[in-house]
Amino acid sequence: MLSQTQFQARFSGALPYDQYVLQAKPTEQPGWEKFFARVALSPVQKQLIRGFNRRINVLVISGSWCGDCVQQCPILRHVELANPAPRENPDAPGIQVRFVERNANLDWITPFRICAGDRVPVAIFLNEDFDYISMLGDRTLARYRAVASRTLGPSCPLPGAAVPQDELDATVTDWLNEFERVALLLRLSAKLRAKHAD
Repeated sequence: MLSQTQFQARFSGALPYDQYVLQAKPTEQPGWEKFFARVALSPVQKQLIRGFNRRINVLVISGSWCGDCVQQCPILRHVELANPAPRENPDAPGIQVRFVERNANLDWITPFRICAGDRVPVAIFLNEDFDYISMLGDRTLARYRAVASRTLGPSCPLPGAAVPQDELDATVTDWLNEFERVALLLRLSAKLRAKHAD
C-alpha cells in the first residue's frame, strides 16, 4: 500500500475529469461525452452528496479505452459536481476526483489489482490527509449482476451495446452508497473529529 505522501503525490499528478477525457483518443471521446450526458442525479441524491462534510479525495485508475470506465467514471464526475471541494483549501469539505491512465502507471498500481488483474476503473478513496480509506472497482454490484445476466445467459451482448436505464440507475446508486459509506466513516473518524473539533 502507498503512504500518505505517495498517495498525495499521485493525486497531485492526476488529471481532473475534463482534462482526462481530453487526453483520450479522438475516437474515444464521444463515448465519454455521450455517457456523461446520460447520467442524472436526482434532487435527493444531490442533497445527500451536499451533506458530506468531510473532504473525500478519489484517485481513479482508469483506461480511456475501457467500456466499463466510460460507463462508470462519468458518474463519479457528477458526484464531484454535486459537492466540489475547493482546491485552494485542502481541509475544506467536498469531493475531488482525479484520474490516472492505467497503462501509463503500471509501476505503482500492483497493490490495486483485483483478482490478480490490472482491472479498471478502480476508485481509491482517500481522506483530506491522503490516508487510504476504501477501494471500489472494477464494477459495482449492479454492473456485475447485469454483466453476469447477459454473459452467463443464452447469448452475449454485442460490443458497444447500450446500457439500459435501470442498470445505469442501479450503478449510480451503488457508487452513491460507497460515497455515503466513506463520508460517514470520515465523519465518525476519531482522528478527524479531533482535528476539526467536532
